Amino acid sequence: MILRIFALATALLSSSSTLTLAQSYDLVIKNGRVMDPETGFDRVANVGVVDGTISAITEEDISGSKEIDASGLVVAPGFIDMHNHVGGLPFGQKQALRDGVTTQLELEAGAYPISLYYERLEGKSKTNYGASVSVLGIRESVMNPDYNSKYGSYLLDGGLTEPTMDFTLDALQSRPDSDQIAEIVQRMEEGLKQGGLGFGNPVGYATANLTSQEMVEMHRLAGEYGSFSVMHGRFSSNLPPTTGIMSVQEALSSVAIYGGGLYVSHIHQQTLRNTPYALDMIKDARSAGIDVVAAIYPYNFGASVISADYLDPLNYGPNMGRSYEDITEQATMQPLTKERYEELIANEPTAPILFVGVEEDIMLAALADPKTLVESDAFTSVVSATGETAVGWDVAYEEVQAHPRAAGSHAKVLRLVREQDLMPLMLAVSKMTYMPAVFMERNGVPQMAKKGRIQKGADADITIFDPENVADMATEKRGGLASEGIPYVIVNGSIVVDDSRVVMEVFPGQPIRGDLN
Repeated sequence: MILRIFALATALLSSSSTLTLAQSYDLVIKNGRVMDPETGFDRVANVGVVDGTISAITEEDISGSKEIDASGLVVAPGFIDMHNHVGGLPFGQKQALRDGVTTQLELEAGAYPISLYYERLEGKSKTNYGASVSVLGIRESVMNPDYNSKYGSYLLDGGLTEPTMDFTLDALQSRPDSDQIAEIVQRMEEGLKQGGLGFGNPVGYATANLTSQEMVEMHRLAGEYGSFSVMHGRFSSNLPPTTGIMSVQEALSSVAIYGGGLYVSHIHQQTLRNTPYALDMIKDARSAGIDVVAAIYPYNFGASVISADYLDPLNYGPNMGRSYEDITEQATMQPLTKERYEELIANEPTAPILFVGVEEDIMLAALADPKTLVESDAFTSVVSATGETAVGWDVAYEEVQAHPRAAGSHAKVLRLVREQDLMPLMLAVSKMTYMPAVFMERNGVPQMAKKGRIQKGADADITIFDPENVADMATEKRGGLASEGIPYVIVNGSIVVDDSRVVMEVFPGQPIRGDLN
């Protein structure tokens, strides 16, 4: 195997070194440290791009219509964020691009209707985009017939609701009858056939109402069509009878029966102090032939809405070991009291908050695990002056309050690699590029075979960063600040971040869709 990988890495260079010096390219990246996590290729070389595709990796001097001097910088595959809730908003794309992300996927909460989500972004996206089929979106549509989605996103509809949308919380707070379950399952299948990237199922927000039948049928469909599901586990708890480990077991049992893939989002925030045990269990599941991966965002505190099931004091206190003071109201950045919590629950159940979950050392150990993936779980930002959700391209990074993960997750991982020797740099790059790509590739998304790699013939999604200076600037108090040390980002051959500035006039992002054929 080692000899094969070495041969592939050598081929990356030698196959391109025969190019004539006279050949010209649309874009050339010169003198960078080119890192390809699939093959282990890691050396200084020049990269040539033609028509949105990498067409040369060579030590020969080449020229292009546009050139980037990447001396001292790493030339990596563009980062793939499988868990990003704000890729459908211009400001969310701005944040992600400065953090090196070239592909933003809404896979945990998903989209519904699938067609609406893709239509909204066609020709208007700087990043590649795609979504899973939203189980919660379907449930709201079935149990609340007046609901008419504006964004194709249950989460964005909840955060940006207009009076005419008739958005409720029926998807979370109602239990379907047998006829409704049959309708939900039918719509799940239709969404998959329309190109949805598997299923998005944050069952942890409908703990008591999302039925076992819905869960099992979702996994049955994923297995039947060679697809996958993305899950926020049903429970966030250290203690029985609702441990976070049970959340993982619930999904694993169905995947073991029906097949398909399983992506467990931010496992550290559900399994908490039991995370090492849960990761060992997932390792054993893979050894038994179950296609399951787990992802980590590099923070021990999360972002959500105040009405999230796991923040109920009866769970957040005894089962998670936290108190009201561990929850911060995003609009004011003040810790909650019992009185303020109850006021928000009664009057603003979708008010955005930050909350402390797992201990820092457990999160870092899970992040360093060689099999976990990196995600951001990027959530909406709030404009400090108005309290409104940050939407447009013109919103300034310093004007918002947000969880810093939307702006800094990927740069933070790279900083931790440098400052704490958390893991090898190649492994960190792989967790953000090749590993998510290959999981999706083997689970019904063949487009991903050309992403997550720096190879001849791969899509020219490229992130260029300074390994000595890359850093997350966003903090809990100033959550919108853009990452630094990522001066260039390329999407499908177009430069979208140039000298650390987002290029406003280009929209090269392309849709990523499931393919059942």
